[in-house]
Amino acid sequence: MDLYDRSIEIILANQAHSGAYPASPNFPTYRYSWYRDGSYIAYAMDLVGEHDSSRRFHQWAATVVNARADTIRRAVAKAAHNEPLTGSDFLHTRYTIDGNEASGENWPDYQLDGFGTWLWSLNEHQRHTGIELDAKWRTAATLVADYLTALWARPSYDCWEEFPDNVHTHTLAAIHGGLVAHQAFDGADHRMTLAALSEFIETKTRMNGHYVKFPGSDAVDASLLGLAIPYRVVDLDHPGMLDTVAQIEATLRKGGGVHRYPTDTFYGGGEWLLLTCWLAWYYLESGAYGEAQTAIDWVEAHVTAEGHLPEQVPENLNDPACYGPWRERWGDSASPLLWSHAMYLVCETLRRHASKQSAN
Repeated sequence: MDLYDRSIEIILANQAHSGAYPASPNFPTYRYSWYRDGSYIAYAMDLVGEHDSSRRFHQWAATVVNARADTIRRAVAKAAHNEPLTGSDFLHTRYTIDGNEASGENWPDYQLDGFGTWLWSLNEHQRHTGIELDAKWRTAATLVADYLTALWARPSYDCWEEFPDNVHTHTLAAIHGGLVAHQAFDGADHRMTLAALSEFIETKTRMNGHYVKFPGSDAVDASLLGLAIPYRVVDLDHPGMLDTVAQIEATLRKGGGVHRYPTDTFYGGGEWLLLTCWLAWYYLESGAYGEAQTAIDWVEAHVTAEGHLPEQVPENLNDPACYGPWRERWGDSASPLLWSHAMYLVCETLRRHASKQSAN
C-alpha cells in the first residue's frame, strides 16, 4: 500500500459536496469541519496538485465567514470599546459540513488559531496556483483579519480545546502567520499588530530559553513547532526555537511518536501521528533528513489495515489510568483523522523533493 496515494484518496473521498473536510468520518464528535484541520488539509492538497479540492474548501470557509459578518463586526466594535463579549459574539471554530453552527452541544468553540491558519492557507493556495483570490474570499479574509486584530490579546481555548483562561503561544503564532499572509495577498497594513504580537511572544512566552504553552507555564507543547513551521514567526534556528525543539524531544517523545504536552490525559495522553509529522516537517525544513525519516517511518508503521492514520496511538501513555475511561466513553481514537493524513502528505512531499534534489 502506498500511503501517499492512499492519503490523497481518503481526503478526496471524505470531502463533502460543500467543500468542507470533516475532521474524521468515523468519530461522531469529529464529523464537523474545523478551520484549523481544514486549512492544513487544503494546504496538503495544494502541495500534491489537488488544487480543486483546496479551492472548494476555501470557498466553503469564505461562505461561512461572510454569512457571519454581523457577528464579526459586533465583536470588533465591542473589543474597541473594551466591552465584554458573550458567546453569541464569537465565531465558532467548527461547523457542520453544510456550514451551520453545531447545535445542542456544549463545545469549547471560542478558538482563534484556526482563523489565522486559514489566512495562511489562503495565501499558500494563491502561491501554489498563481490564481488571484476570489473577491468574496478577500472580503471574508478582511473580516477575519479584523476579528483577529481585535481579539488576539484576549484569552481563548487553545488548539486542543483546553485552558480557556490563557493566551496561548501557538494561537498567537497562528494569528501572526495569518496576518502576515493577509498582508501578502491583500496589501493590508498589519505592522502595528504584528509588532505587538512579536513583542508579546518574545517577552511573555519564554522561560529558561524555550517557548512555553502560555505565559506562566513552564511546559512545552508540541504545537509550539508552529512558531517556525509553518507560521514563520521565528527562524528555524532561532535560539528559542532550538531550545523548544530540544525540550519537545526530551519531554514529549518518550518513544517514536510525539505527545501533545507533558500532562495530557486525553485517551491517556498517547503519541499523536500528526504531531510526529509536524516534527518531521521541522526536521525536513532544517535539513535534518535522517531524523525526519525516522519520524516518518514511525508514522508509516502505525497505518491500519485499511490504510487509515488515526489521531493517536496508546503508546507510552502519560496517564495509563485515563485510557480506559476515555475509550469506554468514545471508543477507539478517531481514524482516519484527515489532519493526520494531510500532515503525512506535507512531510512525504517535502521528503521526496529533497531526495530528488539530492539525486540531481
